Order: sequence, then C-alpha cells, then structure tokens
Amino acid sequence: MNQIKSLYQELRKKHGKPEGQWKLWCKRPKTKSEREEVIIGAILTQRTNWRNVELSISNLKKAGACSLAKISKLGARKLRPLVRPSGFYKTKADYLLGAAKFFARKPKRIKRGDLLGLKGVGKETADSILLYALDKPIFVIDEYTRRLVKEKGLAKDLSYDHLQKLFEENLSKKWRLYQDFHALIVIDAKNKK
Repeated sequence: MNQIKSLYQELRKKHGKPEGQWKLWCKRPKTKSEREEVIIGAILTQRTNWRNVELSISNLKKAGACSLAKISKLGARKLRPLVRPSGFYKTKADYLLGAAKFFARKPKRIKRGDLLGLKGVGKETADSILLYALDKPIFVIDEYTRRLVKEKGLAKDLSYDHLQKLFEENLSKKWRLYQDFHALIVIDAKNKK
C-alpha cells in the first residue's frame, strides 16, 4: 500500500467518519439547498475560522437568505451585515454575489477554470466547491494538508499543484474518498491544537 493510502487508513481509524461541519460537506446525496450552503461556506471560510462562518450562515438562515438566488436578490448593502462575522464582509459579500450570478446562469457543465474566473475564488475555494458541492473528484489542498505532508515527509514540494497531483495519483479517482480524506486531514489538524 502506498504512503498516501496508508495515511488515509490511519486517519480513518483514528477519527472514524467525518463529523461536525463535515457531516453536511460529506453528506451523500445532498439537496440543492445543501449544495448551495456548501458553496456559500466555501467562499466565507477564506481567511477565517469555521465558527465565524457558522455565525454568518446562521444570520443568512435567520434572514431567509441562505441560498444563492436569495443572496443575489439581497444585494451588497443588505448582505454585508449578515456575513460580517466571517470578516472581510464587504469583499466576501461581493464574492458571494458574483458566485450567485454565476450559478444563476445555470451552466450545464461547471469547469474549474470557470470558477477560477470568479473574483475571489482561488484554487482551494474552486476545488472545495467542485468536490463538496458538485461531487467532482478533485483533491483539495489547504494549509492543513501541507502541514501533514511536511510532518510525514511525503513531499518536499508543498505547492498546491504538486500536492494535488501527489494525492490524485496515489488514490482511486473517487469523490467520496477525496471528501472524506480531506475532511479527516482537517479534523486531525484541529485535534492537534
């Protein structure tokens, strides 16, 4: 068994099935509203902790606006105070509005490049949306993954593209596996604190 597969088995044995935030993100199948909540969360979680994102999502739910269609109708002025707990609320409101407009066009086949073309959506956010909201087999690389790879001595090159290739070449190309594995990496890192 290769080192990447062994690492997955080790984390699965240690933590079991992903829980907490990951209960929704790894849920199968997801409803349309659950998929949209994942997209919203993926954008809001940039440069903040998940607890702050939960507060923003709670605000959106209380306002009856936790969907991309409702976000686009709110406009920036009404959206900003709702997402304020996530930090950078003016910018994130604009990013959410851009994503809402993109998904309103209902593209038949969403490609990574399309998401990367959205203002405020980088590789990690795009890949999180593809993997967790759209069930596409693309491995998400984040700071927790980099730290774990470095700690285990699995690679010297810790760049996003290199690590993504490392995981995807050493695992079966299955989105369920990628969802669980990435979630377990984050859970493991947070439990070490």
